[in-house]
Amino acid sequence: MEDRIARVTRATKETNITVTVNLDGDGTVDAQTGIGFFDHMLDAFGRHGLLVLEVDAKGDLHVDGHHTVEDTGIVLGQAVAQALGDKRGITRFGSCLLPMDEALVMAALDISGRGALYWDVDLPFGMVGDFDCQLAREFFIAFATNAGITLHVRQLAGDNAHHVIEAAFKAVARALRAAVEEDPRAAGALPSTKGAL
Repeated sequence: MEDRIARVTRATKETNITVTVNLDGDGTVDAQTGIGFFDHMLDAFGRHGLLVLEVDAKGDLHVDGHHTVEDTGIVLGQAVAQALGDKRGITRFGSCLLPMDEALVMAALDISGRGALYWDVDLPFGMVGDFDCQLAREFFIAFATNAGITLHVRQLAGDNAHHVIEAAFKAVARALRAAVEEDPRAAGALPSTKGAL
């Protein structure tokens, strides 16, 4: 496979975000969003996805973290889609059942070209550090839609918001890692009966 690396920049009146991603990385992450817990989640995402991931996000944090988190999801999704190229030879599907203490989260995804999130995670209204719990869902909506990934995230257990959110990020990362892997038996073929993804 060719190098699967992409760099995407998106600037609006609310945010200015640059993401660089290498799908065949070693888990090296440099995430600077101004939201400490979100940086922690992006670090987990890159490490468990075995990406090289750089995120430089400047947003209107004087309002709240919504635009910064959502727009980071948009740009990361666009970068992953771009890095995937024509998707030939990939495994396409991936899933992970990930425990983190009392939390248990399942993620399953299909690099289908049809971006959508199906979210069954019960998070409280409130904050984890400087991160609004409700923004986890917003991030994954933006990521899945812009990456062209059908993504299911389901909470099976857990009552600590930090653990549940972190388990979700790690589970999605592990599922993505499996899905983007080269399938040695596919011989560079497109993994679709339709001939298109």
